[in-house]
Amino acid sequence: MSALIVTAELGVQDFAWLDRLRREHFPPERNQLPAHLTLFHALPPSADTEIRHLLATLAARPRPAAEVAGLINLGRGVAFRVVSVDLEQIRGEIADHFHGSMTSQDAQGWRPHVTVQNKVEPKVARALLHALQPGFRPRPLAIAGLGLHRYLGGPWERLGNWSFRGVS
Repeated sequence: MSALIVTAELGVQDFAWLDRLRREHFPPERNQLPAHLTLFHALPPSADTEIRHLLATLAARPRPAAEVAGLINLGRGVAFRVVSVDLEQIRGEIADHFHGSMTSQDAQGWRPHVTVQNKVEPKVARALLHALQPGFRPRPLAIAGLGLHRYLGGPWERLGNWSFRGVS
C-alpha cells in the first residue's frame, strides 16, 4: 500500500487555466499529473478509512476562500503562491488529527502553491517567471472540494473527492 495524498480540489475554470499552463511549461516526459494543490504529501495508507471520514466532515462546510497571490521561483520551475486562511485552518485540523503519523515533509509546515513548471534548467524557469510577472494580478481561486489520492510512484490514483457545501 502506498502513501495517501490529500489535495484541495480546484474549481473548473481555475483548474483549466492552471492545467493549461502546466501542460505548456512542464517537461512532457515528467508531467504525470494535472494541476493540483497538495495539502498533504504522504499520510499513512493505514489511515484510508479515517481520512475519508474526516474529509467528508470537513467538506460539509462552505467553500473556503482562496487567492492566487503571487509567483514563486522554484529554482528549476515556477509555481503560483496560494493564500487561504480557510485552507490553513482545514489543513491544521487534519494535521492535528494525524499528529505523530505524518512524514517530516508534512509536519514541517505548508507553503500552498500550484506548480506549473518543474525540473527544467534554472534559466528556463527564470524566463517563464519573467514572462508571467508583467501580466500577473492577484485573483480569487475557487476551491471546489477535498481530494484523496494514492501515490503510485509518479502518477496518482484518485480515491475520492468531497465537494464543499454548495458546490455541485
